[in-house]
Amino acid sequence: MNKNLWIALGVAIMIPLGYLGYVIYSFEYETQRLINYKPRLTTEVYDRNGEKIANLFSNEHRYYVSIDNIPPRLIEALLAIEDTDFFEHHGVNPDAIMRAIIKDVSAGKLKEGASTITQQLVKNALLTREKKFSRKFKELLYAIRIEQELTKEQILERYFNEIYLGHGYYGVKTAADGYFRKGLKELTLKEMAMLVALPKGPNFYAPTKNYELSLGRANRILERMLSLGWIDQETYDRATQERPKVYNDTLSKNSGPYVIDEVMRQLGDAFPDIRSGGYKIYTTIDMRLQEAGYKALQSGRNEIIARAQEAGELDANIQGQLNGALMSLDPSTGEILAMVGGYDYSISPYNRVTQAKRQPGSAFKPFIYQVALDSGMSPASLVPDIARTYTYAGEGGEEKTWKPKNYKNEYKGMVTIRDALTHSRNLATINMVSDMGFGKVVDGLHRYGIVENLPPDLSIALGTIGMSPFNLAKYYTMFATGGVLTNPILIRQVITPKGETFRYENKRRQVNTREQTYLMTSILQDVVRYGTGTAASVPGLDVAGKTGTTNKNVDAWFIGYSPTVETVVWMGHDNNTPMRRSETGGRAAAPVFRYYYQDLIRIYPTTKRYFDRPNGVYSESQGDSNSTENFTDVSQTPDALQEQAPKTDEQLVF
Repeated sequence: MNKNLWIALGVAIMIPLGYLGYVIYSFEYETQRLINYKPRLTTEVYDRNGEKIANLFSNEHRYYVSIDNIPPRLIEALLAIEDTDFFEHHGVNPDAIMRAIIKDVSAGKLKEGASTITQQLVKNALLTREKKFSRKFKELLYAIRIEQELTKEQILERYFNEIYLGHGYYGVKTAADGYFRKGLKELTLKEMAMLVALPKGPNFYAPTKNYELSLGRANRILERMLSLGWIDQETYDRATQERPKVYNDTLSKNSGPYVIDEVMRQLGDAFPDIRSGGYKIYTTIDMRLQEAGYKALQSGRNEIIARAQEAGELDANIQGQLNGALMSLDPSTGEILAMVGGYDYSISPYNRVTQAKRQPGSAFKPFIYQVALDSGMSPASLVPDIARTYTYAGEGGEEKTWKPKNYKNEYKGMVTIRDALTHSRNLATINMVSDMGFGKVVDGLHRYGIVENLPPDLSIALGTIGMSPFNLAKYYTMFATGGVLTNPILIRQVITPKGETFRYENKRRQVNTREQTYLMTSILQDVVRYGTGTAASVPGLDVAGKTGTTNKNVDAWFIGYSPTVETVVWMGHDNNTPMRRSETGGRAAAPVFRYYYQDLIRIYPTTKRYFDRPNGVYSESQGDSNSTENFTDVSQTPDALQEQAPKTDEQLVF
């Protein structure tokens, strides 16, 4: 034998040996993926009432189910059509393989599979679907290996969780929930047959695509179960006549996209596998109120557009840039009930509740006036609503002047704190801050937890501070709770697939007394009764709140609260261009608040309707009038600020 022949013979021997070595090497590595089975699992997000908000998954949408929770009938249906001898063989069925080989050889290609359930599991989880003898050879070896390592029950559990069943559903629990909106133990025999019919052709037999074909194959499975004696004739007849209702749901079922984005932002660092870890996330959201918030925001936007159209001023900027935000919470717990980050998520996923920082304008004034009340003044104390000119040093030391105005250029002289805030008088607020001392006001704000981005001058009285609706709502909890600053929270708990529970609690801090904050609540009630916020009034419900409108009507706000729920509404243009001059907080935002609360009391008719007055608050009649005013031990009866008031246009430095 010559040298070349020996070389050829050596190569001929080495190639199959090398391939066999490769198969053996990959053998352990590949099969471990099934032996130590850790599939990608869908994370489920729920609202406070247990209603599904969304599914979070990466590539494969899968709920996991243990073999103990898989109905025996479902297992029987699978074995009847796919592998009747499953519990007798060791991964492969020699008789079936021989029959398939004869047919394959005759056809000159792989035509008949004769795969056991174990082989199907291997093919779906570890191999490709290409019809080659090499792939089939690996499938047989892998199946035998899997049977050596796993029990039959473990193999079935993996099969029922791994198999693709069409419509993006992986595993029977996922498909049962998706197609029928049922748990596995709620399925009828016909529905079970429809599910186990799917592995043969998941896209072809999917009931959302070919309902009649799906029913036909399910009936053949039932016929097979009857012939095996696994069901009786009566059961067969009843099941074949059934036509189950099938749902064509989206996979994500995301009914609160702004909420879900925020959940992922908050949990992303702690749970980097949030889309594949199979967690159950329970939020504070109430989906009924979330929907009410969407409707209210849409209605408010539509009304602004309708007014612009009626005035002949509707343009592309308004249509393209007008947006809004709404967040509602239980101020006593901080639990967020609704978070609507915009009127249409599909157009803009930007969450204006948490991500946008806008100037609150006059919606910030209650904090300024609360400082005044806590310093000894009362709602009846007088402040000067007069024009003043302030001088200050501009860039480069250049002296500049500032002459603020009221909204309608009206000046009332001396007005009470109640009247100044009820009608949102700018000059009264600025003058009060000036007279109290800027530093004293800032110190008071710090006590309430407001420390970031405070302007270094008297413009603080006009709310010239960048703040998200989320943070404004947080600070307002001080008023709504009777002096407790409560941090809003969105997530109650996260449960891992292993049953570990991570609970989330808010942070609460007492920053004022019930008596002092009730003085503010009583004033803010007047804002809604006959001040700038009358459009937020809800018949039969106590509402306290404040409007806010920034320069040139760039931002319109209403933030307020009932005895149990607090809500902030913002409307404006995303590009910071002014809205129409008539679109103020009272006109653009307050109606959104009202629409939302009308739905709220319809959904929850037993909600508390009236504020409680603390025992430490007492009333006194005011002069010769029939009106009364509220006081506390801290507040003082009206003092004669008239004598101390500066004259109109007096120059003050700040």
